[in-house]
Amino acid sequence: MLPDRVRIVEVGPRDGLQNELTPISTEGKLQFVRKLVAAGLTQIEVTSFVNPKRVPQLADASELITELPSAENVTFSALVPNEKGLDRAIESGINRIAIFTAASETFTQKNIGMSIDESIATFAPIAKRAIDAGMSVRGYVSTCFVCPYEREISKDRVRDVTAKLFDLGVDEVAISDTIGAAVPTDVLETVSFVLEKLPVERIALHFHDTYGTALANVVAGLELGVTTFDASAGGLGGCPFAPGAAGNLATEDLVYLLDRMKIQTGLAGQPGVDLGKVIEAASVVARVLNRQLPSAQWRRLQADFAADEV
Repeated sequence: MLPDRVRIVEVGPRDGLQNELTPISTEGKLQFVRKLVAAGLTQIEVTSFVNPKRVPQLADASELITELPSAENVTFSALVPNEKGLDRAIESGINRIAIFTAASETFTQKNIGMSIDESIATFAPIAKRAIDAGMSVRGYVSTCFVCPYEREISKDRVRDVTAKLFDLGVDEVAISDTIGAAVPTDVLETVSFVLEKLPVERIALHFHDTYGTALANVVAGLELGVTTFDASAGGLGGCPFAPGAAGNLATEDLVYLLDRMKIQTGLAGQPGVDLGKVIEAASVVARVLNRQLPSAQWRRLQADFAADEV
């Protein structure tokens, strides 16, 4: 039994762009976001309030948020790494934030300079302040299957860290394959173990596509009843603290899969996410970066264009 409907969380404007060295203007990012909204995506992570020196591409977070389009049924969110970032997020007016830790001690140290337990303790007051300010809070757990430093990750640790994030008041946790090394059997084993104790409706899956297994991992997640998946238009992405990590699962590839499986991607009573319009959104970034994008649908279109020119 597969779900009838899936919710896609578009992370391209944040996770997709954070590792790009070519500067993209605020207006370019806004055009990207507008196109994503036009495609029917209703959950869009638009930026991060990280230190601009660490991620210069996202230095315009506050300016970007104040210029976001007004769109019915669309929720914009931003990643928040610390108290100072939360201050900026509250001031910007964003109404949903994301906090993050990992299931690998080494990765957590490399990423944010603290242990897993220290990260949970650090994010506890951030989550409380955000909720008290009327925000909703999402959580991420990175390196849930394979870590670039520790290799195999214990499913017990994944469940433990996920549960601790729920204890902070987050409404959803994205179990993440940060380096894109997981295969469906990993997903089935780890996520089913998590779901023995935690509710499936509050679990999301976040896959990268380093080894080309992201879509297969989505199918494994669907078989477990998961209905929320992260994706990035064009397959953009990568993590500066995860050596070898490729881009995220491409939104257009995910939409194609779900369309073919006859799984709805829109809100109840609304049209689903439009594949062609997602590709239009990705094209905005491709033009700025002046390069091909890694998604399968993008490659297919380029092949079609080349054939037409012959």
